[in-house]
Order: sequence, then structure tokens, then C-alpha cells
Amino acid sequence: MPLRRTRRRARRTADELARYLRTETIGGAIMLSAAVIALIWVNSPLSESYVAVRDAEIGPQSLNLHLSLGTWAADGLLAVFFFVAGLELKRELVVGELRSIKSAMLPVFAAIGGIVVPAGLAALIMFGAPGAGQAWAIPVATDIAFALAVLAIAARALPRSVRLFLLSLAVVDDLGAIILIAVLFTTSLSVFALLGAAALLGSYALLQHYRIRTAWLYVPITVGTWIAVHESGVHATVAGVALALLTRVRPDEGEDEAPAVRLEHRLQPLSAGFCVPVFAFFAAGVVVSGAALGGVFTDRVALGVVVGLLAGKFLGVFGGAALAVRLRLATLNDELRWRDIAAVAVLGGVGFTVSLLITELAFDDPMVLERVKIGVLIASAVASLIGAGLLKRRASVRSNGP
Repeated sequence: MPLRRTRRRARRTADELARYLRTETIGGAIMLSAAVIALIWVNSPLSESYVAVRDAEIGPQSLNLHLSLGTWAADGLLAVFFFVAGLELKRELVVGELRSIKSAMLPVFAAIGGIVVPAGLAALIMFGAPGAGQAWAIPVATDIAFALAVLAIAARALPRSVRLFLLSLAVVDDLGAIILIAVLFTTSLSVFALLGAAALLGSYALLQHYRIRTAWLYVPITVGTWIAVHESGVHATVAGVALALLTRVRPDEGEDEAPAVRLEHRLQPLSAGFCVPVFAFFAAGVVVSGAALGGVFTDRVALGVVVGLLAGKFLGVFGGAALAVRLRLATLNDELRWRDIAAVAVLGGVGFTVSLLITELAFDDPMVLERVKIGVLIASAVASLIGAGLLKRRASVRSNGP
């Protein structure tokens, strides 16, 4: 009897922890804390220990899976987050607020503007500077995890349409950035691995279609899809989005929850409480030296990145959404206001992870690399603070009326 009570108590504790971690505010706080700890650690006298942990390699030697912990976090753990975000996006596209084509087109056009305008501004400022040939792509991405965390902490009371707009915008935005990475920086693309990934995705879709629920089939297919995408040369997080978009979101008669909802509930605590914070911990480890900090605003490449993320993202996202509505290609949700979109557009300047990844790929010179990384951090921090302030203001205004 005592053992049974202990088990029940442990099960209740686990359920409470899961519900606790599902709240985005808590998940966002954990993630931001992990990023701050990493930034302090890597700039302290103990920086070598941080680098040793980040660069420690684990995994099998075969299939190029003997990777550093930092790479596992960026390619593996972040794929879990993209899967959870993709499940929510698929649900909204099929049975939620984005099921109307014109509603779905609003964040798509905003994302396109948020790619084209920052890239154009950055290219203009960088033109002729050493390393500008690929660096213009650095400010095109919005960091979904960080942007959603800021939104959750600063303005949780805003309508879910605001969060949904940011989520949809950031997913499209990051997919565009991943495509740019594949085009600009992939030296070899494995067609065989891509065909393998396509076959596994097809198998996953068939299992969903025929309502198969056996976990021992889904787990190897999911892991195999991730490995195939990783081996293909395409960024491995694409596997998470692709699998999510193939997951069924409509419950059958007599079914309490559709697979997408069930998976989202089970994986969200893991994503919020472990995957994203660990990823943030390894991504935020940027050394900030006085010389590099002073050179950010004199180096045209670093300056182009800062302007692209701050001014370019705002103009592109807001302008893309406004143009789509003006041309009647998209409609504005009844709960959304243009000032909400403006606040989200500022928050789109949180480039962080993917921007840092493109920076790593674009430069070999350590000094230039450090300056541009600091530029990404500065722009992301400023966008977070201004965006959070605007969103908090919007939440306050909305609480007193539209």
C-alpha cells in the first residue's frame, strides 16, 4: 500500500511538473536564464571550461553523428522544438484561425518581407566590404524560440492571434533562412539521403492515414528521417517541421484527441524545460571583447547586420503584411490590430541562433567573426527590449479596450 501511494504521488508530481513546464512564461524564463548564464560563463575566467563542454563530442562515428554537444543542441534538440511548433502551426492551418487562405497569407507575406528587406538593407550597407558576399543573409532569420519567450514573458495577456502571427511568421522566416543556408553554404548535397528522407516521410504519412498508433513504428521512422535530413546537407531541423506538417490534426469519431494534440501535450514540457534551454545555453556562448565591441559600428559588415535586424525586420514584416492586405491577398484577423503587428515586427529582429549559425558559416577571420556575432547579440537584445516594451504597452491598452 505505501508503495502504491508513493507511485501515485510521484505520478501526480510528474503531471504537475509537465503542466508547469507547458506554460510558455516558465519555459521562456528558463531559456533566457540559460542564455544569460552561458554569456556570463564564456566571458569569465572559467571560459575554457565552457568551451570544453560545448565542444565535447559524443555519438557514433558512423553516419557523421559523432558531433559536439553544441551541434547536437542546434541540430537535434532544436528539431524537437520545431516539431512542437510545427504541430501547432498545422493545427491552426487545418482547424484553427489560419484555415482561411487569406488569413494564412498574412504571416507568409510578412515573412517574405522580413527576408527580402533586411537582406537588401544589409547588402546595401555592406556593399564592397570584405566578406559581404554571403554576410547579407545573416539578418534574414527570426529566432522562434527566443521571440516566443519574450512574447510570453512580456505580454501573455495578448490574444493568441498575436502569438500565432509571430509563430507562423517565424516558421516561414526560418525555413527561408535554412533554404539560404543550403544554397549559399552547402558544399555537397546528398540526393540519396534526400530520397531516403522522402521515403521515410511518406511512410510516416501512410501510418497517419491508416490510423496506426504503434510507437515502435513511429520512433524509428522519426529518428531515421532526422538522420537522413542531417546526412543530406540540409539543416536537420527541417525534419521536425516536415514530420509535424504530416501529423493528423482532426480527431476521428470516438477519439478524445487527434495525434497532433496528443503529441504536442507530451512533447511541449520536454521542449520547454530541456531542449530549448540547452540549445540556448550553447548558442549564447559568444565572447565579447572590448576591441570587437568597439568595432561593431565601424565595421560595415557588422553594422549592416545590426541595421538589417533592427530596421530591416520591422520595415519588411510590417510592410509585407500591409502590402498583402492592401492588395487584398490577405486579411487581418478580427483580434489583430496594426499596432500589434508593428510590435511583433520589432520582435522579429531577434535573429540570434540562425543568424549566429550563418555568421559561423560566412567568416573564417576570427576578428570579423567576433564583431559580427556581437552585432547579432546587440541587435537581438535591443529588438527584445523594444519589442517587449511595445507588446507590454499593447497588453495594457487592450485590457482597457481595443
